[in-house]
Amino acid sequence: MKTALTLSGSIRTGSYNVILQHHVGRKLREAGCAVTDLNLADFPMPIFNEDLEPDHVPEAAERLAALFGAADIVFIASPENNSSITALTKNTVDWLSRQKHNQWRHAIFGIGAVSSGKYGGVVGIQHLRDSLSKLGALIAPTLLGIGPADDAFDANGDPTEPAIQRKVAQLVRELTTFSRGGI
Repeated sequence: MKTALTLSGSIRTGSYNVILQHHVGRKLREAGCAVTDLNLADFPMPIFNEDLEPDHVPEAAERLAALFGAADIVFIASPENNSSITALTKNTVDWLSRQKHNQWRHAIFGIGAVSSGKYGGVVGIQHLRDSLSKLGALIAPTLLGIGPADDAFDANGDPTEPAIQRKVAQLVRELTTFSRGGI
């Protein structure tokens, strides 16, 4: 059975990106994966600063990197802030990039965003795709850009638009069938 992690670059109460995270997690479970939905609030890390290395690396960075390194699938829902990723997402990637758990070289990564704008956060997730790719992550081709957020989900947390439902299904197929080929 494949293992999957889902997380959101927002820890805000009522975050649409947390709703997306949980929706993708449900779909991965339906596809037969063992899914762990993470909350980055459970992984506190100070703002990245090389002066903290090597003696003050947050234990949370080591723990999260080990989880990434062991997972077959990682899905990240990252809100868009000022046409980029959130500070929480950036700080998490920065700390994880300094760990030695093969955290970028095992899993297939999926990324998505929910935004209040009509472009659905696609500018921000392009930045995330670039950053993760440069670190060695293999990213599924389907990007989930969903917007406007107010009408994006029903009361059950499912996307209201059939086109978005199809994109989620496509991403789940990619995440569950793509492989790094033992690399």
